[in-house]
Amino acid sequence: MPKVRLIGADGEQLGVVEINDALKRAQEADLDLVEVAPNSKPPVTRLLDYSKYKYEQEQKQKQARKHQQQVNIREIKLRPKIANHDYETKKGHVERFLRHQDKVKVTIMFRGREQAHPERGRALLQRLFEDLGELAVIESQPLQEGRNMSMLLAPGKEAAKEDAEAKSAETGEAATEAKKEASAEAETPAVEEKPAAEAEAPADDSAEAETPGDDAAAA
Repeated sequence: MPKVRLIGADGEQLGVVEINDALKRAQEADLDLVEVAPNSKPPVTRLLDYSKYKYEQEQKQKQARKHQQQVNIREIKLRPKIANHDYETKKGHVERFLRHQDKVKVTIMFRGREQAHPERGRALLQRLFEDLGELAVIESQPLQEGRNMSMLLAPGKEAAKEDAEAKSAETGEAATEAKKEASAEAETPAVEEKPAAEAEAPADDSAEAETPGDDAAAA
C-alpha cells in the first residue's frame, strides 16, 4: 500500500501514513488531500480546503503583480555648452519623466576639443542633479564612454510622493464623476407611458327613414 507524509490543516506533522488512511482523514474532516511535494520520498500531502487554498494563491499572485512596476528608462541628451533656455527645457523633460516614475539617463555629448574638458560635463550633470532637488537620486554616477558621458537618475522620494498624490486625485475624480452620474440618473423623472387612445365609436351617419306622406287622391 503506497504511503505519504501527511500534514494537517493547521500545518501540524501527522507522520507517514497509508494513502487510504490519509484519504479517510480528509473525508472525515470534509477537506481535500492535496499533494504538495510529489517528488519527495514519500510524497508529501496536506489536508486543506482546495478551493480556499487556490483562491488565496491567486490573491497572493495578484498582489505580487500589483507591486511589480515596469520601469522605463528615458534618455535626455545635452551639450556641454548648452544655452540656458535649452537647459531649462531639458530639465523640465527630466522632471516630468521622474514624476511618472521613470528612470532618466542623462547623456553629455562631447565634440572635437570638448573631449579635453570632461570636467565641464560632470559639472553640468551635477548642476542638473542639484536643480532637481528631491525629485531624483543618482543611481549611476557619471561615466565617460568615448565621446559621451552618462549619468542614471532614479525617482526620489518627492517624485514618488507626487505620483501617489496624482493617482489618488485621479481616483477621487473618477469616484466623484460616478456619484454625479448615479445622482443624475436617480433624479431623472420616469416618463409615464400613456395608453393608446381608445378607438372612438364611428358616428352614426345613417339617417332615419322618413315615413312618406299619404298623397293618394280620393277616387
